[in-house]
Amino acid sequence: MAYPRRPDLNKLTSRLWEHSQLKHEYGAKGIEKVYRKAEKALRSALADLRKLPIDKKLAAREPNGLKAIKALRPKGPRKMWGRFDAKAYVDRVHGALLGRFAGCTLGAPVEFWSIDRMEEWAREIGQPFPPVEYWRRITDPHRLRYEVSRRDAYTSEKMDGVPVDDDIAYTLLGLLTVEKFGPSFTVDDNGRSWLKYLPYACTAERVALENLKKKVPANKCGELDNPFCEWIGADIRSDPWGYMAPGWPAFAADMAYRDAYLSHRRQGIYGEMFFSAAIAAGFALSDPMKAIEVALTEIPRKCALAKAVKWAMKTAPKIGSHKAARAAVDKRFKGMSGVHTINNACLTIFGIAIGGTDFTRVISEVVAMGLDNDCTAATAGSIVGACVGLKGIGEHWYKPFNNTVHSYLIGQKPFKIDDLVGRFSKQAQRVYAEM
Repeated sequence: MAYPRRPDLNKLTSRLWEHSQLKHEYGAKGIEKVYRKAEKALRSALADLRKLPIDKKLAAREPNGLKAIKALRPKGPRKMWGRFDAKAYVDRVHGALLGRFAGCTLGAPVEFWSIDRMEEWAREIGQPFPPVEYWRRITDPHRLRYEVSRRDAYTSEKMDGVPVDDDIAYTLLGLLTVEKFGPSFTVDDNGRSWLKYLPYACTAERVALENLKKKVPANKCGELDNPFCEWIGADIRSDPWGYMAPGWPAFAADMAYRDAYLSHRRQGIYGEMFFSAAIAAGFALSDPMKAIEVALTEIPRKCALAKAVKWAMKTAPKIGSHKAARAAVDKRFKGMSGVHTINNACLTIFGIAIGGTDFTRVISEVVAMGLDNDCTAATAGSIVGACVGLKGIGEHWYKPFNNTVHSYLIGQKPFKIDDLVGRFSKQAQRVYAEM
């Protein structure tokens, strides 16, 4: 899908500001009048955009309601475990959690960096690229991320626990939600958790959180003035639902839907359902690409995300490196936001296809691909971790965690990884007992 040619409005508004400063310095009058005229024109254009009718046939293929989504799914296994296998689960959820933490922590300090910039930095600090261990040093080491962890806390030299990230916070938040409200939690319940635990959020989540604070009903928060509703924010929240419905991709996708609906629509919802299903399937499989195949059966067969995933799976045998993966995605999705669900999902799939069950190779290649690479590496690490378990994760990836996870969630002390394994296990047993 080719995007319309977009004029550089940012450049135009910047030039408007710069020229207004000069004119003010030269004593010109009437600058405020010009500002008001420009603002009025922009507001009018935005209003016109909002009024443009959408394609109704496309909307019918890409519904937002769960019942309609389920009606458009292809056939799938739905449930792969006949009963909860506690012994198999503990090893695999441990691997999935560590996989997520490691992928996120490796990608976080180079989030959105270009491939060339990452490669140059690796050369400067004497590390191989793609990275096969945590960065030894990083730029702006003293700057805080999410107002908690210094950037050098993401390096092998300074790491002491899993440093903060929104990708990690939402994994923990999903657990807290089910512990409080149970696996049948509603969109309203989810909104209550957000208000209780989230101090701030980004893009679609920020819009939803602000709407919640304005007393907007939870089921309307994702669609009210939210141009980010197809971005990646929902699919980074996929993991807890897969962990709590192991071997049950349909129910993982069901919980994911109730989480995603608070902030997203269409591809944003499907992205979270898709990756939750993939993670859930990973508990019952040893091949992560098979988990991706299963996940396709939990979203509408003709939606844009499904088409993109099928393209990525078909193209994957021809993709041998991070550079080839990024080039293919940039070409196919030219003009798409770098934080969209679709292009990042394809990079995640390419990384899994390249590395298979080699955990280090997978997160290494995915981080090296760029775009939203802490999110993509975290998701890829989670899926592969669920397939290979703890024994498949190299010790150098989790030893620096010191059994500790830091977060910015309100009122929460640092979490212990061993405790998280136990708490997820308890809720997974609850899902199999109650649902």
